This record gives sequence, C-alpha cells and structure tokens, in this order.
Amino acid sequence: MVSRPHGGRLVYRVAEGHRRERLVRESRDMVRLNIDLERAIDLEDIGFGVFSPLEGFMVQDDYIHVLDDMRLADDTPWTIPVTLDADPDELVDVREGDEIALYYDGRPIAIMSIEEIYGWDKRRHAEKVYKTTDPGHPGVEKTMSMKELLVGGRIELIGQAPNRFEEYTLWPRETRVLFREKGWRTIAAFQTRNVPHLGHEYVQKAALTFTDGLFINPLIGWKKPGDYKDDVIIEAYKTLIKHYYPRDVVVLAALRMNMRYAGPREAVHHAIARKNFGATHFIVGRDHAGVGDYYKPYEAWEIFQEFPDLGITPLFIREAFYCKKCGGMTTEKTCPHTEQDRIRISGTKLRKMLKEGKIPPPFMMRPEIAQTIIKYKNPFT
Repeated sequence: MVSRPHGGRLVYRVAEGHRRERLVRESRDMVRLNIDLERAIDLEDIGFGVFSPLEGFMVQDDYIHVLDDMRLADDTPWTIPVTLDADPDELVDVREGDEIALYYDGRPIAIMSIEEIYGWDKRRHAEKVYKTTDPGHPGVEKTMSMKELLVGGRIELIGQAPNRFEEYTLWPRETRVLFREKGWRTIAAFQTRNVPHLGHEYVQKAALTFTDGLFINPLIGWKKPGDYKDDVIIEAYKTLIKHYYPRDVVVLAALRMNMRYAGPREAVHHAIARKNFGATHFIVGRDHAGVGDYYKPYEAWEIFQEFPDLGITPLFIREAFYCKKCGGMTTEKTCPHTEQDRIRISGTKLRKMLKEGKIPPPFMMRPEIAQTIIKYKNPFT
C-alpha cells in the first residue's frame, strides 16, 4: 500500500473550471505581489500537495516551531521553512485578512489569503536551517538576499510558471494512481540533482531488491552554479533506465522543487515530499543535500533518529565504490579489501572529465550515459 500523505491528508489547492476563471478575473483588481520563479515553484508544490499538509506559506507560529523544533505547531514533523518574503513598501495597502494576487512574470499564479505579516531574523534562520551563517553557503547567501518581512496564509493556485519538463512532471495525485495500477505496495524513492554514475545505480538497485518499484525523482529548479543542467539529468536517467533496468520497475518523473542545500534538514524534507507522492521508502544518500564541507558525510542519516513518526522508511545504503579484487561495485559493509584495492567515484573528477569531453572509465559511469552527457556543449549550470 502506498504511504499515507504527510499529516493524514493530501492537500490540493488548485482552482479548476469556472472557479479558476472567476479567480483569474478577480485577481486583476486585487493588490498584486510579484514573486520570483522559486516562490512560483513553492506555490506549485503547495497547491499540488507535494508539501502536504501545508496549505500555504507559513505563519509565524509554524515558522518558529520549524526553526526551533523541526516540527509544525501541531507537532507534525517538518524541517524546512516554506515562506514568502516581501518588502514593507510592497505591503502598504495590505492588511491581515485581505486577499492578494501573486504574479510571476506578468501572469497570475495564485490567490493568497493573508493571515499574518511578520518580521524575521535572517542570521537566526540561517544558523538554524543551514547550521552556518557563512555567506559562502548557497542557502545562506539566498537567505541574506531575501526581503524584510514574511507573509503567511493559505493559497489557491490559479496558474503555473512555464515548465519545459511538463511531459516528465507528475504530481502526487497522479503517482499514487500510477503506483496502484502497477500493483506496487512498496516504493523506494530516489532524490537526485546529479546525473547517475555506477554508485547511484548500485544504491538504486540495492533498494529495488526488496521493494516493488523504484521512483526516480530528480529535482528540476534552482541549483547552484556548477550543478548539472536539468535537461542533462533527465536525458542521462532516460539512458540509464533504457539500457540497465528491467521494464516496468522504474518510474521517472521530474519534480520542480528548489534545492536549499540544507543537508540533514533537507534530507528529511525530501523524504516527506516523496511520502506525499506515495513512496514507502526513501534512499538517503551520503552527504544528502550537502554542499562543501558544511555537514558530516553521514549526518543526514543521524537526523532521522529524531523522527520515529515520519511515516516513511529511510534506507541507509553505504557509499558504493569499485573494488579491483571484488571485481565490481560494493560497499564497506560487503567488501573486506583494503583502500588500495578500492576506486572511489569522485563527482568532481567526473565533472572535470565530462567537461573536457572525455568518457570516464566504465567502473565509474556507464559509457552510454557519458555519451549522452557530452553531447551537450556545456552540461553544467
């Protein structure tokens, strides 16, 4: 059986039919707040239930509880603040209880019922969420550039930002039906913002050995400079699935969700999102959602001990490497040989080789995948 939605109910805050048409018309006469693409993506994830049980941007009580306790005010596990920022001069005609229209790139995206407007401490936010105030951390840098006030309240989606990957996009209502149609009772979800190398494939197949299906769900959205471009990630995974997976054991779907690079907290956040899609298990990677050396390699594993009530089973599979004596991919748990016999897969080295148009050795990356990547003039953001 697919997992129950987080908080017990799958949120769906999407206006349809005549109601949507009416709200679009009414939005033209409302106070307008212009938002960026990242907030538009957050709106989609709220509206379509990826962020269930959230029905809008966080009010102060939820926001403070998430910072301090990694739970919503009602004690539901939640680790990443989902907020809308604004400057005071954008809100001079807005009061709590008002409805405003949220616009992206000149088009209405959502109607928001203002419940609360409140101030926040950016340094405290960064310290709590990212465990650092170093502006070199991409999440901290973004936090410090945000506006002075936060606006909380329920939303109703009336539009979407253009999506180049619409044909690969599935929402929780759709994946839940799909998993049931396939007869999958257990589903392992894999979160990624990278192209697949043999270590990723090893971990995915290890999870697939004791679940009915694998849900590969790469993030499409803002990522830091130097990450792989969205198109490259999708095409690389299509190649992997075509050549190296049996038919009908994998679902590939893109998810528009912004990376925060919040390490352990974001690992739990990613698990909650995949729980809402219907996954029963979630693969937690080494240095999951990490960046630089801000987090310990397996710190994202430890945080799950604080959430026995999460409702999705984390899968902790050790980093895979190639062992010359074993003659294949293995892990520290299954390989008895010394470090001299082990070849670690370095993402940095892979990037360098691919950027130079070189095919990595087959014990690091499937040649078909490497060929797919180097077809792009520049596969990196």
